[in-house]
Amino acid sequence: MHMTRRWAWLGVLVVGLLLFEAVRHTLIDTGNPNLVPALILLGAAVVPVTFVAFIAGRRLQYGVGSATIGLTALFGGVVGVVTAGTLEYDTLRDLDVVPMIAVGFIEEAAKLVVPVVLLFVIRPRHPADGLVLGVASGAGFAVLETMGYAFVVLVESGGNLAAVDGVLLLRGLLSPAAHMAWTGLTAAALWRAAGQGWSARTIGGFVLVFLAAVALHTAWDSIGSTVGFVVLAAISLWLLTYAAHRLGQHQSRSLRPAHGVSPH
Repeated sequence: MHMTRRWAWLGVLVVGLLLFEAVRHTLIDTGNPNLVPALILLGAAVVPVTFVAFIAGRRLQYGVGSATIGLTALFGGVVGVVTAGTLEYDTLRDLDVVPMIAVGFIEEAAKLVVPVVLLFVIRPRHPADGLVLGVASGAGFAVLETMGYAFVVLVESGGNLAAVDGVLLLRGLLSPAAHMAWTGLTAAALWRAAGQGWSARTIGGFVLVFLAAVALHTAWDSIGSTVGFVVLAAISLWLLTYAAHRLGQHQSRSLRPAHGVSPH
């Protein structure tokens, strides 16, 4: 059962790519514009959904089920995009410009709305649950944001599918190292703080992680070089991997029987 969950992401990726290619080839062969929304949706969703399945299959004990993870991706994405879009619009209207650091702060906070709500619903609270729910919320946000960018490119390019494919490929490959990693880290830190009684140390840890996510987000939006994206992606994924590894170690220690005490 564990091996099935561990490698489920590969099946999700293969099936998703096959569906995307089927829609893409049919669209090219028939020229039917009704297939464009399906193409954009699949292209934007395949990698984020695969990464959520990958994280959910790691050697961590989760208290949340697949339905909760899926609903978090859906509602987290919608609520996050709507909240961020509204706040960024208000900032633009008031200041005539949206500073990059403001974008990072607004979007990182917006993606946490649904995980915060679940924080007060789900018991018991485990940081691993926060991690996977944060990744799911970031995935939903990334999918909707990528769909928006792809639609804009489609319109501005006069229906150039090659340009749309480029946007879907680039943003799809980068999404695990961007929105999903940052929200996974901050949500894990938040759930850790809640699970340990909101101590000053754990609250401070959450604030530091959140500010680090905002800093990475701001740097990501501010640079325009491929090398810069690769460096930031490597840092973000390393931090997420390290957090998952630490959580796994903590769970292993907590499940290990005390010395001299039989587990039976």
